[in-house]
Amino acid sequence: MPEDREKDGLVGPYSIADNLVLNRFDEPEFARRGVRNRRAIRDLATRLVERFDVRTPSISTPAQSLSGGNKQKVVIARELAANPKLLIAAQPTRGVDVGSIEFIHGQIIAARDAGAAVLLVSAELDEVLGLSDRIAVLYDGRVVAELPGDGADRNRIGRLMAGGSDGVDDTSVDVRP
Repeated sequence: MPEDREKDGLVGPYSIADNLVLNRFDEPEFARRGVRNRRAIRDLATRLVERFDVRTPSISTPAQSLSGGNKQKVVIARELAANPKLLIAAQPTRGVDVGSIEFIHGQIIAARDAGAAVLLVSAELDEVLGLSDRIAVLYDGRVVAELPGDGADRNRIGRLMAGGSDGVDDTSVDVRP
């Protein structure tokens, strides 16, 4: 799930239905010999719009006309419909309303519970604390600590994020390219 749904997640002028198959458009279910199977695309889009509670007048509506939360739900629906083994969620709730945040969090947890490995990248500490089994804290391009998500201390994480040390873990791993 890309960090910027406008730039990397959706093709704004395309319909919701077309955006929901962007990563699968060449699969035999959706196209044969370059001819799109509109019925299969429409059926999938109808199911996903309902399942992910995308508020839209129609699956033919251009994605660019949706609210931020509904755009994000389209991106999440598309990515989770493929039942990924690994889900990388970068800033999954940036700029969305509270109701959409709760829904998105529930979908990420459901993917994890279904067996997907989830890598959550977020600047929202509450989101990290609420969703993570393990937390890696980065500072200056290095992992400076890895903590269990259950019962993680907000103040300790804050100190580590600011470059401070709490004396518990001196090891760090460079993650800069």
